[in-house]
Amino acid sequence: MKQVVVIGGGIAGLAAAYRLTELAREHNQPIGVTLLERSRRLGGPIQTVHEDGFVIECGADSFISEKPWAVELARRLGIDSELIPTGESRRTMVVCRGRLTEVPQGFNLMAPVNLMPVLRSPILSLRGKLRLAIEPMLPRRVAAEDESIAAFVTRRMGREVLERLAQPLAAGIYTGDPAVLSIEATLPRFAELESHYGSVIRGLKAVQKKTAARSASGARWSLFLSFRHGMRTLVDALAHALGNSIRLETGAQSLIAPAADAKWRVRTGAGAIEADAIVCAARAPDAAALVESFEADLARSLRRIGYSSAATVNLAYKMSDFPRMPQCFGFVVPAAEGREIIAGSFSSLKFPGRAPDGFILMRVFMGGVLQRRMMERGDEQLIAAARHEIAALLGVNAAPILTRVARWSDSMPQYAVGHLNLVSEIEQRAAKLSGFALAGAAYRGVGLPDCIRSGEQAADAVWSYLHSTLRQSAA
Repeated sequence: MKQVVVIGGGIAGLAAAYRLTELAREHNQPIGVTLLERSRRLGGPIQTVHEDGFVIECGADSFISEKPWAVELARRLGIDSELIPTGESRRTMVVCRGRLTEVPQGFNLMAPVNLMPVLRSPILSLRGKLRLAIEPMLPRRVAAEDESIAAFVTRRMGREVLERLAQPLAAGIYTGDPAVLSIEATLPRFAELESHYGSVIRGLKAVQKKTAARSASGARWSLFLSFRHGMRTLVDALAHALGNSIRLETGAQSLIAPAADAKWRVRTGAGAIEADAIVCAARAPDAAALVESFEADLARSLRRIGYSSAATVNLAYKMSDFPRMPQCFGFVVPAAEGREIIAGSFSSLKFPGRAPDGFILMRVFMGGVLQRRMMERGDEQLIAAARHEIAALLGVNAAPILTRVARWSDSMPQYAVGHLNLVSEIEQRAAKLSGFALAGAAYRGVGLPDCIRSGEQAADAVWSYLHSTLRQSAA
């Protein structure tokens, strides 16, 4: 029987392991799969806690439905009936001069579909609005090389749009510095709109018309989805499907590449494991440490991928503690505001069943590249900072009835300018290793669907290799 070891119990590793079991069943081939996870739990940045009637998401709380891989996996696992859409209030707010202000209707991360809502908004000055208004008249960029989000937005929409809207909205996704993050790797759609339509605003309008025509019969899902009892539902379903193939608190300490017809060897604290193939779904620096002894160039490339740290602070309040009921799912905070949080969201407004009646569950986000100093504080200090910001922005001075802090150290890959070229280089080097594949958020997408896709693609690559060896053996 062929054996595959999957290193890393995050979503990419779980998806890879499950895909391998699916392929083995489909092709009636006996293949053993062992998944190694160094910590006590699976799921990486997915961690759901049920406490006193609250469904608390310490990490990712939803995923985007436009990318199909998460919904498809849920269907194959038989848990698609547990998927729930967001509630009705889908507005997003941004902190502007110390006050929560609605992001103009139709504003899409860094550019508007229509100018009029932006022109009516107090977020931009008259000068900033005029600068944005000329975007359709600017010539498209001819150069083909990558550029940063900051360079792209400033060039097309102006610095004020960057500082007041694009930076906080992008930071809410990548917890990074837009002056470093690659537009091609993080938000390629906007670069494509400029290239194809000559203008981001004109391109957004054209895409909106096409989308409206395609979805005239009504879309099945909202833009964001979660599970009725929290995101852990997906992790639990994958863990149940994989059963005894999972080894918790068993990290890969070293990896020995096969010589001639020998097998891979994975050394763990509990001993060595032999394998015919490896899927490495560990973080890039951890993967680098594993391959360094036999592929130093690959290790060096992997170490070029940086990471940021962040923390979430969940807080539960009585509804009566709020002077006014929030009318949005959440808000983002520009770095220019000088505050100690980068975003906030109202979990119990975003999805049903997250809090008992009469209560509001919310969470704030701290840290990231632009607020590294926050990660040096203790949990009580983070809670105090969160309460201070909530009081200042929302007028809530009461003590929360529940708090929970979660820290995610070096958890978010930073796709710097040139990231896609770096990933291509990594993939080419990794492809030279027989029976070896990389997967995870470090490469071509940080969201849940992207991680699932990465894991499944790695599983498919490993399966192709094993299938070819099985054919050779039969011959």
